[in-house]
Amino acid sequence: MNRSLAAICLLAASAPNFLQSAQAQQGGSVNIYTAREPALIRPVIEQFSKETGIKVNLVFAQNGLEERIRAEGQNSPADILLTVDVSKLAEASAMGITQPFVTPAMAEAVPAPYRDPAGHWLATTLRARVFYVSKERVKDTALTYESLADPRWKGKVCMRDGQNAYNTSLFSAGLVRWGEARTEAWLAGVRSNLARRPSGGDRDVAKDIAAGLCDIGVGNTYYVGLMLNREPERKPWAEAIKVIQPTFEGGGTHVNISGIAVAKHAPNKEAALKLASWLVSDAAQSLYAQQNFEHPVRSAIPLETTVAGFGPLVADTTPLTAVAANRRKASDLVDKVGFNNGP
Repeated sequence: MNRSLAAICLLAASAPNFLQSAQAQQGGSVNIYTAREPALIRPVIEQFSKETGIKVNLVFAQNGLEERIRAEGQNSPADILLTVDVSKLAEASAMGITQPFVTPAMAEAVPAPYRDPAGHWLATTLRARVFYVSKERVKDTALTYESLADPRWKGKVCMRDGQNAYNTSLFSAGLVRWGEARTEAWLAGVRSNLARRPSGGDRDVAKDIAAGLCDIGVGNTYYVGLMLNREPERKPWAEAIKVIQPTFEGGGTHVNISGIAVAKHAPNKEAALKLASWLVSDAAQSLYAQQNFEHPVRSAIPLETTVAGFGPLVADTTPLTAVAANRRKASDLVDKVGFNNGP
């Protein structure tokens, strides 16, 4: 099995022996395998348990959860897979480890672009992939993703690993729009503009801009909300940048999702469906917005003040199913141009 499975953690919400207790508790519990940072979902999960009395057990790992569910087969205790990238959800469906679960009420709550046509996955939040730019050194706000390869940014771009799911999703969206040859040329152009080898996370992009190492970088919006409001030691990094919501030429801002799928052999399916419904309710969507600084999947839910200050989000219309289908090709192009080798 994937060595990353060794990093799987049983969180405090889990019983001492998760695998035994999860199978023994029927109807009163639901078991989530998740790649989401536990701190980001705990407030939502705790509120669900408070309102319903259903206990939630969490298994966390950054990678390998889909393979684990497949390996466990019919004996898997997993009820729900909750992850941070549409490609992971599509992959889980293709592996045959999920089942249709989207009810008419869920479909009414979540717009069609953010759910699987066959009902195997559903978005819970939206995550815009935007530009962080220096407040002092960048005055241009009319930026496109295409412009990131412009020679004027030579030595001024910072990014995390090109193979990170947030980046490959963006690159895949470009691939759908531009085709392979143009995407390869664009990736090579962005690589040439890098100030350093891709590393760290989105927060580190803000840190490097604040330090003057680069002027522009790519990151998700909610990290800025977290740094400004929840992470005092990182607040100066966020205060040094402004968020620009770039668009594709003739399109909108790239949006990925966090979302859920119900496991094929879910032992607590009734509880899993209750949780799935609750995660797209007004209450859960408001928690996601106010506590996690994410864009709710339900447009009627107010944004948190910091996020609202970034301006209206005009999401690109490239189908997420197409983005997921081209992710592997985008990943191959990252390697082909030597993106992670840096400039």
